[in-house]
Amino acid sequence: MDRTSILNQYKGICSDVLGELTTKLNKSFKSFLMETLILYLVIPGRINFLQLGRYGKSCEQRFRQNFSKDFDWLEFNLSLSDRVLTGDRKAIAIDPSYISKSGKNTPWIGYFWSGAAGQAKRGLEILGVGLIDVDNKDCISLQAVQTPDRQTLESRDANLIDWYLLVIKSMREKLHRASRHVVADAYFAKNNFVTGLQEMKFDLVSRFRDDAALYYPTLQKPTGKKGRPKLYDGKIDMANLDTTRVQKINIDNGDLYTLVAYSKSLKQMVRLVIWYFKDGKKPKLFFSTNPEMSGKDVIEFYRTRFQIEFCFRDAKGFTGLMQSQARDVAKLSFNFNASLTSINLAKVLAKEKGIPFSMASCKTMIHNAYLLERFICVSGIKPNRRLNDKLVKELVEFAAIAA
Repeated sequence: MDRTSILNQYKGICSDVLGELTTKLNKSFKSFLMETLILYLVIPGRINFLQLGRYGKSCEQRFRQNFSKDFDWLEFNLSLSDRVLTGDRKAIAIDPSYISKSGKNTPWIGYFWSGAAGQAKRGLEILGVGLIDVDNKDCISLQAVQTPDRQTLESRDANLIDWYLLVIKSMREKLHRASRHVVADAYFAKNNFVTGLQEMKFDLVSRFRDDAALYYPTLQKPTGKKGRPKLYDGKIDMANLDTTRVQKINIDNGDLYTLVAYSKSLKQMVRLVIWYFKDGKKPKLFFSTNPEMSGKDVIEFYRTRFQIEFCFRDAKGFTGLMQSQARDVAKLSFNFNASLTSINLAKVLAKEKGIPFSMASCKTMIHNAYLLERFICVSGIKPNRRLNDKLVKELVEFAAIAA
């Protein structure tokens, strides 16, 4: 790979994807968007309006004004996903993420659950929607939507589950083109959420609580008498599983069993997967609301869900997901999505150029290439790239992690 041109290659990917969008952008906003997505990988420290104005060619005020404009991040990132996610099995991953934020005038600030802290903390929350590639164990963030605080939801006579369903419903048509499977953690294993998804023609892959009430399907044949036919037999005892009614799946670190079971909380049949660990921990219960789905697919889909959390990790560590100065919902949304989209672009760049993906290396090389280009531009001297190729390559790769 010719790493000396990595900045131009990054710009080329942005330009190509923007050209594929059905929504036409004016020339000014298109150049602004490309500059912004480049700066999110160039700026080494905090990424806010002041820093964008310092490193960019535009003034700080231009960034403040344009961050309030709408942009179809979902369509942009779906186009990017076609370049990265090449596997046959894909699913929509959803995951709320806590955003540290303070200030009395920040919109929708409140108390939200922080998984890292293990408690509710004051700040913001975004619902991240991503597309996972189960075969290649990768994820592309599609869009992030800020969650309203409790008072705002109560004024709309809604709760968190209602809001999450509303977000998915707003993206439904475009998400259907990618996958009909939604993967989420155990918080979403609720009847009202499952019902809402099924009304939108989605299946849910998730995990039950350890004490979930699950029953074997009935073996009794219809009697022809009046009344609803019997749906299930006895309750499943995880400590004494009836091995004649289950199928075993070979997997690492334990024993995996699958069967179609009746869920009391969801009021429907599900494909249940029970994972018994070798170290004697309580078995974990995974499920899909599509009983026809294989047990192997259920566990592999759920395990790949964690890839969306790696997107949050990289965005918080490298592209300023939690560093916006904005006090406006639209501007905050633009920052969240620009931060996550720049991670996607780095993944596309690494894949197309055949190098292992490392956010630290990608950011270092693009930062070095950007500064080198800036020095050359300011000096007014046009260097002979053929003679200086080795030196330029060394400067661009300086401090990057070796492949």
